[in-house]
Amino acid sequence: MQLISLSRRDIIASLIIGEICAWLLIAIIKSLSISVPALYALPVYFPVLCAIGLYLGYLIGKKIPVVYQLAKFVLVGGFNTLVDWGVLAFLIYLFSSYFFAGPQDTIFVVFGMTFVFYTMYKSISFVVASINSYFWNKFWTFKRETTENISKEFLQFFLVTIIGFLVNVVIASSIFRYMPPVAGLSVNQWSMLAAVVATAISMIWNFIGYKFIVFNAPKKEAEVQVAGG
Repeated sequence: MQLISLSRRDIIASLIIGEICAWLLIAIIKSLSISVPALYALPVYFPVLCAIGLYLGYLIGKKIPVVYQLAKFVLVGGFNTLVDWGVLAFLIYLFSSYFFAGPQDTIFVVFGMTFVFYTMYKSISFVVASINSYFWNKFWTFKRETTENISKEFLQFFLVTIIGFLVNVVIASSIFRYMPPVAGLSVNQWSMLAAVVATAISMIWNFIGYKFIVFNAPKKEAEVQVAGG
């Protein structure tokens, strides 16, 4: 059975992720003008919750090793989601406040193609989140610390991520459009539930793709990782 260890590096990484996520949540919530009680307490308790979640993953991982890796992946996935939303909110605020009025209605032309500004903002936020996801998953979740063929590896990562994104959109859209709301849920509640289901399924795809395609360490390297913890 593969041995796992909870290192000081892992605890520190979970606390860092939790702290950054807390401030991103604050920024996103403030940008949406939503009132949340004790909002500024998030940087105090959210990192602790992340560390506790990782520890629980470690305890279960003693019996089922992949669970510990999955716990890291979920932490990084939540982090990347907030990076995506945070960058998107920042770009919308920046350009709508200082450059354009109503960016969602403004178009621009590049090489003869017309785009909605929101699409550009979302594309930028997706790319930034993907780069962040690549490095955290590479060096922490899957501990693939070699730098050989990094361009090929990142291309594989980006393709897996794009497929996961398409899976997410297709599943959420299909549930929302072709399945009627259940349990008395409103249309808005049903749309959010569809998004949650789609996110869970796409995260399963991403985890499998990252683990077995992108960061699939050679046998010798994997043995060294297990021995080193």
